[in-house]
Amino acid sequence: MLVSALFTTINEENIEILVRAFYPRVLQDAVLAPYFIAKLGDDMRADEWEEHLVLLTEFWKFVSLGYDNYTGNPLQPHFHIADLNAEAFSQWLAVFYKTVDTLYAPSVGEYFKQKSNSIAENFMRKLRILQTNS
Repeated sequence: MLVSALFTTINEENIEILVRAFYPRVLQDAVLAPYFIAKLGDDMRADEWEEHLVLLTEFWKFVSLGYDNYTGNPLQPHFHIADLNAEAFSQWLAVFYKTVDTLYAPSVGEYFKQKSNSIAENFMRKLRILQTNS
């Protein structure tokens, strides 16, 4: 995916671009890929992946724009992921930040970074995963 200019606002279209740019990177990441492949497989064209991408797009529209089409419980599935740890959360954030940096102007991207960090901290607290100091 080639984006000629960085987005300077957050809207439905570029949230979908963010989600669809992020997850291929996840599948290329040695730490993260096994978690996602175990649940969704390694073919992003599969129905399971499409469902996940749509769900996460709706989640970020809810978080960023206040849209109410998201009806999931984002924390719940994480309780069923074997061996989920602080390293995985840290790596998820690193890959997410890199994706954000390729798509959004710094002032706008900072919003996604702060939100994702807050969400990750909340998830780790509720999942009782100890944070590591990197």
